[in-house]
Amino acid sequence: MMNDESLAVAKVDGNNLEHAAPEPSNPQNTASTPNTPEPPAYTSRYQWYVVVICMVAYIMSFVDRQILSLMIEPIKQDLMLSDTQFSLLQGLAFSLFYAFMGVPIAALADKKSRIKIIAVGIAFWSLATAACGLSKNFIQMFLARLSVGAGEAALSPAFYSIVADLFPKEKIGRALGVFAIGAFIGSGLAFLIGGYVIGLLKDFDSIVLPVIGQVRTWQLTFFIVGLPGVLLALAMILTLKEPHRKGLKVGADGQVMKASFKNSVAFIRTHRKTFFCHFIGFSFYTMMLYSLLGWAPAFYMRHFGLTASETGYALGSIILIANTSGALFCGWLIDFFSKRGYSDAAMRAGMIGCAALIVPSVLFTQVDNIYLSFGLIFVAMFFSTFPIPASAAATQILTPNQLRAQVSAKFLLISNLIALGVGTTAVALITDRYYENTLLVGNSISIVNTVAGIIGVFLLYKGCGYYRESINKEKLHD
Repeated sequence: MMNDESLAVAKVDGNNLEHAAPEPSNPQNTASTPNTPEPPAYTSRYQWYVVVICMVAYIMSFVDRQILSLMIEPIKQDLMLSDTQFSLLQGLAFSLFYAFMGVPIAALADKKSRIKIIAVGIAFWSLATAACGLSKNFIQMFLARLSVGAGEAALSPAFYSIVADLFPKEKIGRALGVFAIGAFIGSGLAFLIGGYVIGLLKDFDSIVLPVIGQVRTWQLTFFIVGLPGVLLALAMILTLKEPHRKGLKVGADGQVMKASFKNSVAFIRTHRKTFFCHFIGFSFYTMMLYSLLGWAPAFYMRHFGLTASETGYALGSIILIANTSGALFCGWLIDFFSKRGYSDAAMRAGMIGCAALIVPSVLFTQVDNIYLSFGLIFVAMFFSTFPIPASAAATQILTPNQLRAQVSAKFLLISNLIALGVGTTAVALITDRYYENTLLVGNSISIVNTVAGIIGVFLLYKGCGYYRESINKEKLHD
C-alpha cells in the first residue's frame, strides 16, 4: 500500500491520459489513505539478492544469445549459410521477437506480478535455446532464435520496473550497473564455455544422445547452455516476492493513472524530444556494442587465424574483465553525477561513454599486431557497456511507476531493431556485397562503428539538454 506522498508525482497531459480509480483488491495499484501503513522496508540484503538473482538470469540470457557467434563456422558449414544469413540468425531472428514481444509483456509487467513474468520468460528462452540444438536447417534455427528472443523480452523491462521500487534514486545507477554486468559475464562465459566445449569435442564430429540420437558438437553446446535456466526460473518463484509499487502517477482529478499503452505513448509524446534523443542515441551506441560482440570472433579467426577455442578464451577473458568493470563504473558514474545535482546524470554518462568508444572500436581491426588489437578492443569493450545501465536509469528516473516497464519495452523495441537487427546485418552486408571478401569483416566493423558512434554522441549530447527540461517540467507539476 502506498501513502499520499508516494503518489504525489508529476502530471502529464491530463486530457490525453486514462485514469482508473484505485482498486482495493489489488494492492499493487491502490492509492492509500493517510491512515494506511506503509509497506515494510526491504532490507539491503534482500534488495541486492533480487538484483543478483536477476543478474544471474541476465548472464544466462546472454550466454544463450551470444554462444551462436563463436560457432559461426561449423553452423555455416552444416546448415550451408552465407554471412548474411548467419547475421539474420544472430541479429534479426533474435531481435524481431525480443523487440516486439517486449511491448505486450511489459504491459502485463506494469499490472501483474513482475517476478512471475520474469520466471516464465527464463524457462521459455532456456527451452528455446536447447531447441536451437535440434535445428537441421536455416528455417528451423530462425524459428528457434525467434523463440529465444520472445522469452528474453520478459526480463529487462520487468526488472527495470522492480529496481525503481527497491532502491532510492541515488542508488539506482549502481543497482542497474550490477544487473548490467550480467550481460557481459554472460557474453564472456559464452565465449569461454563455447571455446572449452569446442576444444573438448574437437576430435568428435558428432555424438549420440539418448532419445535425440546423433547430434553435431555445436548442437550439444546449445543443450549444455540452455537447459540450466529452467532451474533458475524455479528458484525465482520460490525465493522472491513481488515488490510493492511506489511512485504511482496521479492525474488532475486525483485518480491513479492507468497502466495502459495509451498512457505510455502519451507520456513519451509529452517528452518527445527527450525520448527521441534517448531512444535513437542509445540505439546507435548499442549498435557499436553488438558489432563488437557479434563480429569480433569472426574477425580474429579470419584475420589472425585463431581457432574457435583460442578466440573464445581470449575474448571471453577480455569481456569478463573489461565489460563487467565498465558496467560497474558506469553505474558509479551515474550515481556520482546524480549526487552532485546533475539531473541528466544518466544521459551525461552515456554521452561520455559513447564518445570514448569510437576510436578504439574503429582501430582494433586496423592494426596488424594482435596484442595491440587485443589492447584496443579491451578499451572498446569497457566503454561499450555504458548504454545498458545509462539508458535504463534515464528511463526509470523520468518515468512514473505504472509506465516504467512499457516505456522501457518501447525503448528496447527500437534499440534492438536498430542495434541488433540493423547493426549486425549491416556489417555482414558490407562484407558480402561491398568487399565481397569475408576476410575483410574488420573493415566492415570499423565503418559501422564510425557512423554509429558519431550519430550516438550527437543525439546523446542534445538529449542531455532535453532531459534536463523534462525533469524540470515534471517537478513543476509536483
